[in-house]
Amino acid sequence: MAQPAILSVDDDPSVSRAIVRDLRRNYGERYRIVRAQSGDEALAALKEMKLRGDPVAVLLADYRMPGMSGIEFLEQGMDLYPAAKRVLLTAYADTDAAIDAINVVDLDHYLLKPWDPPEEKLYPVLDALLDAWVTSDRKPVTETKVVGHRWSARSSEVREFLARNQLPYRWYMSDEPEGQRLLEAAGADGMRLPVVITCGGQALVEPTDSELAHHVGLATTPASDFYDLVVIGGGPAGLGAAVYGASEGLRTVLVERTATGGQAGQSSRIENYLGFPDGLSGAQLADRARRQVVKFGAEVITTREVVALEVNGSARTVRFADGASLDAHTVILATGVSYRQLSAPGLDEFTGRGVYYGSAVTEAARCSGQDVYIVGGANSAGQAAVYLARGASSVTIVVRARSLDDSMSHYLIQQIRQNPRITVRACSEVIGVEGDDHLERITLRDNTTGRTETVEAQWLFLFIGAAPRTDWLDGVVVRDDHGYVVSGPDLVVDGKRPRGWELERVPHHLETSVPGVFAAGDVRSDSAKRVASAVGEGAMAVMLVHRYLAKP
Repeated sequence: MAQPAILSVDDDPSVSRAIVRDLRRNYGERYRIVRAQSGDEALAALKEMKLRGDPVAVLLADYRMPGMSGIEFLEQGMDLYPAAKRVLLTAYADTDAAIDAINVVDLDHYLLKPWDPPEEKLYPVLDALLDAWVTSDRKPVTETKVVGHRWSARSSEVREFLARNQLPYRWYMSDEPEGQRLLEAAGADGMRLPVVITCGGQALVEPTDSELAHHVGLATTPASDFYDLVVIGGGPAGLGAAVYGASEGLRTVLVERTATGGQAGQSSRIENYLGFPDGLSGAQLADRARRQVVKFGAEVITTREVVALEVNGSARTVRFADGASLDAHTVILATGVSYRQLSAPGLDEFTGRGVYYGSAVTEAARCSGQDVYIVGGANSAGQAAVYLARGASSVTIVVRARSLDDSMSHYLIQQIRQNPRITVRACSEVIGVEGDDHLERITLRDNTTGRTETVEAQWLFLFIGAAPRTDWLDGVVVRDDHGYVVSGPDLVVDGKRPRGWELERVPHHLETSVPGVFAAGDVRSDSAKRVASAVGEGAMAVMLVHRYLAKP
């Protein structure tokens, strides 16, 4: 393995030479010192090292750089090397910005310039950070190869699965030379795609999510059969519950069907989450939260679908689709919501082949220079529109309502109005799609005039509301008319407690009609449907779990 790297980036040549000189003098025998004079140059070096699998121990970045500030570089650099220690070089006048960066990029330290003498002001800081890095969990990042067809629905699903689970992979087209060489080496004929080649060289032909998770190192089997707390769902509410449950000493396992992050994890940019004034992506939030969950000792189990919940005396039993089960003292339902399916001719046929539910981040690179259509008027649609407009020729938002004002946050509406690439078609809907092997045309109807129009387009992203997907809870817990789980005071109607409730006390605030089973986040009836509130409800549910365990 190559020597771990310490990367320094500063646009001032004299400062850059000085810090590299000091770094080489004290660390040159044990570490590779990499110098860059711009954020773009430093990112290019990081990406090259990432592809080679070289480890990076520390990132040092000057705060004031043209084009890309030190904070912006560290924010992008941490996505490539999340375990690398991050240091910001600042002048005295910029200390407030450095302090703000602690929240934005999880800054480990900031150094005031000049740092002379380095024996007092530089080396002790780096020695402590390097010691922490050496003792941290730094599993080598390996690369999975995915060979598929551009318009293969399953190929798209596999890429999204890997991306949402923060697993690095490289994509190869099956009709390109390198893709054909890989297929030949794997003994695959190219008719059954995708083919996934693991870092160990094992070829998986059309793998299921469960098979894929098993072979790329995700945990799919719980270590025990009994826990204090089972959290079902890995969105913001579930992650918040798992962090607080594990950090407060509860034996906690989080069960997720696909990938942690939920719908929020697919957001290109969340700008109204407290503590992150510059915003962060859903993937960044999910990755940081997942690492917190693991840090406190909770288990994270993926690709396991929960199909039933049972009450067996004081135990609550969670049953999986494969017949296995888990028992626990308490359960938190944090399954969130899924995008509703749009009913229009051709949509099912082209899903994954130009038509996507969510997935804007995964497919964004392929939309460059093209016309994109988005259906939906909530925040997820607005975030996708702003993100895709960076590279797309045009982005059209199609909504049935007269405007976005009643369904989207004000800050997003303002960004959309100020972006010349984004157009909003109000009082309209998609009534059909057409194409050969992929989407080529979309038919739109103006509901005010009744006129229809067919437009040329290869990309259609759907964000059309939410469905709780709680059919598996039918007859177990009380749900409202839309399938959302009713909890707390809402269960008591006209002074009457829910049917089957035998305890003297009334249900706790987030407790369902089954004692010891709680609901948090979007799956709960009348929830706020915001990331911050979901995280808060996850934490609050753990507090109520403790109350239940103390006195059921």
